Amino acid sequence: MENTLRPVLVGNVADLPEKLGKTVKVGTKEIAVFRLENGQIRAIENRCPHKGGVLAEGIVSGEYVFCPMHDWKISVIDGKVQDPDVGCVQSFPIEIKNEQVFILLEE
Repeated sequence: MENTLRPVLVGNVADLPEKLGKTVKVGTKEIAVFRLENGQIRAIENRCPHKGGVLAEGIVSGEYVFCPMHDWKISVIDGKVQDPDVGCVQSFPIEIKNEQVFILLEE
């Protein structure tokens, strides 16, 4: 059986501040959405795997967010924590239609 992806509206591209995170709640999931300097929009789980820091409140630099609690560097592309730390958060695909941003979630 194939997993289908359900689009969940985040808002308009223009509503997402550059280099800052936005928290989006979908059911029990909390997702951090970022608009990067290069215009890309990315979404990852909103909790650092180390101590649960809220990643949407972290500092964004390039394609990484730094956890506000202990400065862990996490890729907003694939959710991988960067060396020397280890761990991963879930990343979510994004779709943009007519300047509206959607997170694609598995049904």
